[in-house]
Amino acid sequence: MRKLAVPETILIDIFGQHDENLRAIERDLGVRVSARGTDVTLQGDPDKEALAAGLVEQLVGVVQNGYTLKRGDVEIAARLLRDNRSATLHDFFTAGRLRATSNRYVTPKSLNQRVYLDAVRDHDLVFAIGPAGTGKTFLAVAAAVAHLSEKKVERIILCRPAVEAGEKLGFLPGDMAEKVDPYFRPLYDALYQLVDREKANAQMEKGTIEIAPLAFMRGRTLNHSFVILDEAQNTTSEQMKMCLTRLGNGSKAVITGDVTQVDLPPGRTSGLIEAQTVMAGVPGLRFVYFDESDVVRHPLVQNIIKAYEAYRNGNGAAAGAKPAANAAPAKPTAKVAAPARPRRRAGRKSRPAPDAPGRR
Repeated sequence: MRKLAVPETILIDIFGQHDENLRAIERDLGVRVSARGTDVTLQGDPDKEALAAGLVEQLVGVVQNGYTLKRGDVEIAARLLRDNRSATLHDFFTAGRLRATSNRYVTPKSLNQRVYLDAVRDHDLVFAIGPAGTGKTFLAVAAAVAHLSEKKVERIILCRPAVEAGEKLGFLPGDMAEKVDPYFRPLYDALYQLVDREKANAQMEKGTIEIAPLAFMRGRTLNHSFVILDEAQNTTSEQMKMCLTRLGNGSKAVITGDVTQVDLPPGRTSGLIEAQTVMAGVPGLRFVYFDESDVVRHPLVQNIIKAYEAYRNGNGAAAGAKPAANAAPAKPTAKVAAPARPRRRAGRKSRPAPDAPGRR
């Protein structure tokens, strides 16, 4: 058992509303946490107690140095220390923050996200590869907005291939912009989280921010631009080469994608998968890889990604895994014959049905 004293002036910051931060430490580190006055008591496995004590002590230091803990920060800190005992939370939460606009900061939520932002800062071309929900697109847009705010670039160009995700949408009404707009909704969502909608729309009207299909990039030279190619796993080899060779002077490019969700027709090679081999020895660029531990969506998403990985590797249902105890029973596939209708006896007349109400 370990007991720690927390300064009274920052109790609410460390404990959280209704002790939600203490409950998060219990859940993520597997120790029992109780509080009485300004004292925090930790009980559990000695190794886990030491880890939790280090977490609480570092959180106290971070708050005392002026950082305000936000919802989810304790979970991020617990995961970071669990993966790297020598990690320093002060450097992670303060030095690692990205100032997207004058009043909006973005904090990485995992070590790989921090590595990603550092790579974007230090390299002109970065490939970010990993499963859904790991922040690849959002952090790329945040970095682009920060570069534009600091006048390091003159415009932002967001593009992605207009490929349907395994289904045919058919004819879409409207002009060209209206036809491709549904494909770019994730980019709009990320942009509107960082920039006021009215300001973002004004910048798009002026051309400072451009959102366009990848096919529109052919023949262009993009100088002093921050280029983001999203959903790059759905580019062909030719499209990837075309996009990468658009970069002009003073420009950066971030290529994001999930190589497990390729929607190209059978037989077509993904440009992102091929680029990992082709670009491996090219200096001046960086590959950053994410995994399920970096997922920042609903906690179920991590388990879903793990389940699919196990299935593909032959360790899931295909390898004889049993369904969960509360899973619904499978419906029978064989058709059950309907019971035969009784035959009417020969020579016997059927009895007339009684008159319906109101009928004479």
